[in-house]
Amino acid sequence: MVEAGGSPVPAGDAGPVLDAELFRRWLVAAAEAVSREAKALTDLDAAIGDADHGANLDRGYAAVRARLTDGSAPAPATPGEVLVTAGRQLVATVGGASGPLLGTALRRAGRALGDAERVDGARLGEALRAATTGVREMGGAAPGDKTMVDALQPAADAYDEEFARSSSLLAAVRAAATAARRGAEATGPLRARKGRASYLGERSAGHLDPGAVSVALLVEALAAVCERAAGRV
Repeated sequence: MVEAGGSPVPAGDAGPVLDAELFRRWLVAAAEAVSREAKALTDLDAAIGDADHGANLDRGYAAVRARLTDGSAPAPATPGEVLVTAGRQLVATVGGASGPLLGTALRRAGRALGDAERVDGARLGEALRAATTGVREMGGAAPGDKTMVDALQPAADAYDEEFARSSSLLAAVRAAATAARRGAEATGPLRARKGRASYLGERSAGHLDPGAVSVALLVEALAAVCERAAGRV
């Protein structure tokens, strides 16, 4: 098959090995993406929030990157442990609602993976669903409420649909990344119904939700790391 905008991916391609090292590289790549986009995220938040989303998230992901790379503590040994560790760092260092929500997403995903040293494409899909459920339960948001759920839910759904169709992990993570970005971009015309932005009423329309954009960066980082690990880029 050929994914739109990408290189050919054979049907049934298992993709890269999903071990602790790949998950560590994913979170480091996400930290780098957030660092690059921190000002843009803060600018988005200035329009409908507290003007601190980018700075707070950059600080949180910097702490994640340090924990996973500086060697000051034993490295997480499994994919699940990597995600749980990263989630805890975000909760501890990111202010507002974003830290607890993103931290919950990562911790729920990590717990869904259990203690396996390596996971397959089906288990990754389970982790994405668990992350989405955790965020929805904690924040009470649904698609269309102009929150990070508007990127996370489409990503999980697109992953499941593509993996069920092609059994290709690479195609599935590409589909998830594309859906997350489209979901984030679709928040522009929406009126916020959750969080601080909801206090603005109709004035919240016309601006992208920064939480949804930051989720898109996270899912895009996963796709990019999987592509590199499989030698596709």
